[in-house]
Amino acid sequence: MSRKPSAVLWDMDGTLVDTEPYWMAAETALVESFGGTWTHEDALQLVGNGLIDSAVILQRAGVAMAAEEIIAHLTDAVQQLLRTEGVPFRPGARELLQDLREAGIRTGLVTMSLRRMALSVVDLIGFTAFDTVVAGDDVTNPKPHPEPYLHAAGLLGIDIADAVVIEDSPTGLRAGLASGAVTLGVPHIVSLDDVGAHELWPTLEGRTATDLTDLFIRQTTLTGATR
Repeated sequence: MSRKPSAVLWDMDGTLVDTEPYWMAAETALVESFGGTWTHEDALQLVGNGLIDSAVILQRAGVAMAAEEIIAHLTDAVQQLLRTEGVPFRPGARELLQDLREAGIRTGLVTMSLRRMALSVVDLIGFTAFDTVVAGDDVTNPKPHPEPYLHAAGLLGIDIADAVVIEDSPTGLRAGLASGAVTLGVPHIVSLDDVGAHELWPTLEGRTATDLTDLFIRQTTLTGATR
């Protein structure tokens, strides 16, 4: 008998909210303040990365700061942009979240941003959107390691195989796939072709909890899982 997924686990930057341009602007300003240059191609290297990994790349670009200082600086800059420019939700994301809540499907936010950044976004959604939040400073191993998603499943008390992960980056997709979750890619800034997502959707706009349940059923049937 078919059933709903136990939870849907969301990436944040680029999946729930379109904050990547904010991060890129903050990175560019920081690198240039040390006399370096930071191109769009450089910025693409950081999409979906763990914070420490991103900080190391910025150090190589000439930022003479400790990794923790870089992380704090960028987080402050992006939070300031969120306050002044607003939270740009990705098309259909907020509506899908609300539909999942109404359908009784639990949700988790799994991001490599700092917890204070994640909570500032969650506070601006306008309704109780998530049952748990896992941030970059909550785990030892960042995406593409499966730890962030496995940790979220543990907090929710579910089997990760009963969850759907939604991601916009190759790094995030690899984390979801490695965890054992049904993994959905919704490409935004970088291509997700050939990463191995169970499905790719061009957008979340118009999608519902029923669509995610159907995806979950299709994939668990294909893998021969007994549920």
